[in-house]
Amino acid sequence: MSLKGRRAVALVSGGLDSNVSLSKALTEMDVRLVLFFNYEQRALVQERAAVLGVVNYYNLPFREVELGWLGSLLPEAMRFGAEGEGGLETLEAVWIPNRNGVFLNVAAAYAEGFGCDTIVTGFNREEAEEFPDNGAEYVSRVNRGLRLSTRNAVQVMSFTQDLDKREILELGVELGAPLSVIWSCYDAGEIMCGCCGSCKRLKAAIGAMPVGLKPPLEFAG
Repeated sequence: MSLKGRRAVALVSGGLDSNVSLSKALTEMDVRLVLFFNYEQRALVQERAAVLGVVNYYNLPFREVELGWLGSLLPEAMRFGAEGEGGLETLEAVWIPNRNGVFLNVAAAYAEGFGCDTIVTGFNREEAEEFPDNGAEYVSRVNRGLRLSTRNAVQVMSFTQDLDKREILELGVELGAPLSVIWSCYDAGEIMCGCCGSCKRLKAAIGAMPVGLKPPLEFAG
């Protein structure tokens, strides 16, 4: 199905999946705006820097949306300024109440307001096994709701939806995506911790890549 003529708002978190999904979207449709959500998350500074790296690489319009109230609902270990190592390995430790539901509804308002019909996200098959709000069923149900709540029937799509981390890395290399600016860590150190669940998934994917294709990313552990 051709996506030419579609206009998109892209949600970019700084991680691998949204980076690559945006890169693919730019080859398929007109991306009008990149959104980054500031919900006072632990890795806010690092995530923002990564997103700005992508935005500047592609010279795209950018807006940071403040959701401070969501920050008040974060697990203690996930809040901005939280200190200490470890404790970020389990779903219970990093789950944020209805985060993707909030993000997609805010993005839908921006999309409708900017005359866009698509929200591009970085959902993927691997994380959907643990996080149900990354899966295809979730996206399908959200899209049914958005057909009623937006006058132009805004729809969510992810170019990484059916891929695992290794496949996403391979697609990123193929697209020439700016993989060196990725921040896929829940922690807020100088380099990615290498120990949280998100880092472990990325490290495993990098480990499965041919040496010449591995992105130049560093991990503390």
